[in-house]
Amino acid sequence: MSAVTDAVRITPPGNPVVRSVRDSLVVAHRNLIRMSRIPEMLVFGLLQPIMFVVLFTYVFGGSIQVGSSSSTQAYREFLMAGIFAQTVTFATAGAGAGIADDMHKGLIDRFRSLPMARGAVLTGRTLADLVQTALTLFVLAGVAVLVGWRTHENVGKVLAGFGLLLLLGYAFSWIGALIGLSVRTPEAATSGGLIWLFPLTFISNAFVDANQMPTFLRHIAEWNPFSATVQACRELFGNLPPGFQAPDAWPMQHPVWASLIWSVLIIALFRTLAVRKYRSAAT
Repeated sequence: MSAVTDAVRITPPGNPVVRSVRDSLVVAHRNLIRMSRIPEMLVFGLLQPIMFVVLFTYVFGGSIQVGSSSSTQAYREFLMAGIFAQTVTFATAGAGAGIADDMHKGLIDRFRSLPMARGAVLTGRTLADLVQTALTLFVLAGVAVLVGWRTHENVGKVLAGFGLLLLLGYAFSWIGALIGLSVRTPEAATSGGLIWLFPLTFISNAFVDANQMPTFLRHIAEWNPFSATVQACRELFGNLPPGFQAPDAWPMQHPVWASLIWSVLIIALFRTLAVRKYRSAAT
């Protein structure tokens, strides 16, 4: 039996849950150190959402009506929840590319040879991506304030809104993990992580009032998990425009609960699939 196989069969003593948490944090720390040495990842990750803020606010802001208002300020406040949500979900591509890169370089094979919890490699990676997403979101919120975005609710509700955004981003990072394990190159993971995000984010209430969409698109937007988080954040930030009427669909009437349910379901499903994919590739 090879040394690698012997190492894989070794099970260190201790509580398996505690061991899994410890291993996940070790992997997360490793990935955070790696990210800190490549600052351009954060810079490039910020450029796209900043461009969206500027373009939609100053180019389209005065011509898009939301609720009963077509003012630039009303649209700016309506828009920002959508930009925040788009930013955290687009981190999916980076998560998938990072895992695919580790696979391509053989790093995942080295992790497999160690006596560590199977899910720790993926959990650690997604936790590191969550920290990077939180930092990106913090900087983007500062840019939004500079262009005139304001909240109109108490601090607790505002923080709850950002919490929902980070939960959605963490959920989508597991989709990225599954994609990264399923492709052969980081380039394929990047393409695979982005191609489905564009229709998901644009057939939603992120940039326009879903009530103005054709009927079949409106129904898709109303039950889109992305839309639920955007609507929840608008309510928690106090950014609903004057005269705005939420659609009658249950996720739009109860967006906070809908956002929580969608995110938890996505994590449960795609974490299971990603860990199973990781284990099958290890045999």
